[in-house]
Amino acid sequence: MNNTELLQAFQSASKNLFLTPLLSQSDVDAFGVEYGADVLDELEGWAEDCVNGSNKLIFTGHRGCGKSTLLAEFSRRLADRYFTVFFSISDLIEMSDVNHVNILFAIAVQMMEAAEEQNIKIKSSTKRAFYRWFGKHTQTETTTLEADLEAGYQAGGGFNIASIFKFFAELKAKLKVDATIRNEIKTEFVRQISGLIARIDEIAAVIQEASGKPILVIIDDLDKLDLELVESIYCNNIKPLFQPQFRIVYTIPIAANRELKVRNVISAETNDIKLMRVSKFFTKGTSHQSDPDVLEEPVRIFLEILRRRIPDVLIEPEIARNIVLCSGGVLREVIRLTHRCCSKCLVQIRRELRKEADQQAVLTLKIDESILSQALTDTQIEFAEPLGQVDYELLAGVYEQFKPQDAEDQRFLDLLHGLYILEYRNAALWYDLHPIVVMLLKQQELLS
Repeated sequence: MNNTELLQAFQSASKNLFLTPLLSQSDVDAFGVEYGADVLDELEGWAEDCVNGSNKLIFTGHRGCGKSTLLAEFSRRLADRYFTVFFSISDLIEMSDVNHVNILFAIAVQMMEAAEEQNIKIKSSTKRAFYRWFGKHTQTETTTLEADLEAGYQAGGGFNIASIFKFFAELKAKLKVDATIRNEIKTEFVRQISGLIARIDEIAAVIQEASGKPILVIIDDLDKLDLELVESIYCNNIKPLFQPQFRIVYTIPIAANRELKVRNVISAETNDIKLMRVSKFFTKGTSHQSDPDVLEEPVRIFLEILRRRIPDVLIEPEIARNIVLCSGGVLREVIRLTHRCCSKCLVQIRRELRKEADQQAVLTLKIDESILSQALTDTQIEFAEPLGQVDYELLAGVYEQFKPQDAEDQRFLDLLHGLYILEYRNAALWYDLHPIVVMLLKQQELLS
């Protein structure tokens, strides 16, 4: 390929590597690889078999291990049997201000918007009552919307869908950016949480009757909250979250699930805690050997994920394999490291194309050992920036023992949350370091 084509090929690959998680069917068709099928089957089994007393599920796993993509697929798989609502809490609420009240309020908003998107036939008077309630609590104008609903009712049900979606867009924007409105909602409903839950159940009952399907709500990105917020939400306010009378999937960080206080509170409410594991490329301890045996099947899957996003002509085969092994089995780390390599190639191509004397020279650049080395160095620096001496000692101890000295130590949980430490399972639970963190510690001569 000529220089322009090479530039465009790397630009295209770079854009493909931005597309994570895969939330739409079109993204899955373009880039999807079968992954996490066992977990998907477990989630489906829970939805089919649960009863009112056990219809809340906690879903956890390392950040970037593929939870969002899998939950979106779970929502699509069950859409013919359930009224499914899948959404990210970050789309509605500023992440630093998430609490149990606005989680519940967000559920109500998303259920009603999904009903409109799926053209669920709900009585005009009922809709008006719901929209007035939303409008009152978010200071969103409903007069025009109510007039449109009435006009549609008089005309035989031909509602102005554009007006409805404009209302939801304004409402969600206010929830996202207006801290005053969020605070007023919290202040009102924290004193009468039963009223909020009653309204949520009323919306759910109306939708279930109109759609003829049971309700399934899946809330993504709660696992990205700071651990302090997670403790406040799940330890202090878990009962309201579990009171709505329909199926709900909540996500939590894996570090929170390892904190005994949080886990005990959750376990008292539900036994349905599902874990999405990271992929194991090595058995326990073998990755520390100089020439370890590799578990080839998970490596093959990760290589296929890369091939769907970047053509083979742009990356040396052995380098693609090295990138996979440097990920520690975390899907997003493969994507992140490859994207960083693409960015460095694009910088180099543009630099060469700016040299007038080289305008006619044909570049043959691809991701090679030199490019990967630069990307790894940048990533090591990112990992190193927040670490102090105590952290290095803790990390070295986990590397040597495959477990922490104290699994409740807050710094251990922070490092687990930040992907410095990875959790693995086979017959037993064990821990190891992110491969790039291992490189960092060896550079500092903290490991043999």
